[in-house]
Amino acid sequence: MIQTRPALQRYAVMASLCAATIFSPLSATAQQAVVQDGIKVRPLSTSRIFAGGTDFNQQSKLQYAQLVNEAKQKNALVPDSDPQVKRLRAIAQRIIPFATRWNEAAANWDWQINLLNSDQVNAFCMPGGQIAFYSGIITKLNLTDDEVAVVMGHEISHALREHSQAQAGKGNLAAIGSKLAGAGLSAWLGVDPNVTSTVTNMAAQGAMLKFSRDDEREADLIGMDLAARAGFDPRAGVVLWQKMAAISKGAPPEFLSTHPSGSDRISQMNKHMTQVLPLYARSKGVSVDALPPYRSNTVAAR
Repeated sequence: MIQTRPALQRYAVMASLCAATIFSPLSATAQQAVVQDGIKVRPLSTSRIFAGGTDFNQQSKLQYAQLVNEAKQKNALVPDSDPQVKRLRAIAQRIIPFATRWNEAAANWDWQINLLNSDQVNAFCMPGGQIAFYSGIITKLNLTDDEVAVVMGHEISHALREHSQAQAGKGNLAAIGSKLAGAGLSAWLGVDPNVTSTVTNMAAQGAMLKFSRDDEREADLIGMDLAARAGFDPRAGVVLWQKMAAISKGAPPEFLSTHPSGSDRISQMNKHMTQVLPLYARSKGVSVDALPPYRSNTVAAR
């Protein structure tokens, strides 16, 4: 049947309305998917599967228990009643609920937080969630709660991303690869295998340093993300590394270190601040523009 022009126009309008109704949710979803919610979650490193099958979490838990017991025997374990211990555990309680975003297994970890009386500027988190801070990092850097949260988030991130397992796997692969490469190079050049193995081992070691620096960079970003979601200012990360630079003069050059340079870390943090600062603003119920400037404490006199 031949449609008149007005009828065809009405049909076209109705078809357009139906199409708009059907596809509008898809368009909205597509637009929302473009918006990045904090630091992007990526798959865990496949190198973990070459770690030799060791139960890292259980082994790490035993090592941590031994460390705590030794510290207790030497009166170096700060008691639970200490204000700084309570402070660390309160900060951890706010961060840990967001850990499963990066590793679902963290929901079943046996989380522990302890403070060791030591001048070392250090902190760590074992695979499985056992955290230790050395008092030196708190006192020498005069850390604010936000800065403690960034440090804690960084260390937790190493455990969440299973960097220890991945490093072990990469180490096993590098060892095998260096032996094969050394044997092949020796046969091709007709020289002593010991000479070529030295060269290939040096190359493998350089690759491992690179892997470790990459892990540190990833932990920096995820640490800021965790801290921001928990209501701590991620801008503290930049100030933290400015403080670290002030007390770490004479550190080895970046290409010989397992850690990126402080300037490299600060640059990366600033580059990703637009992704994590909205998380912090959201936790405070305000816009990014309404956030006050970050305020820190001065570094304690040495």
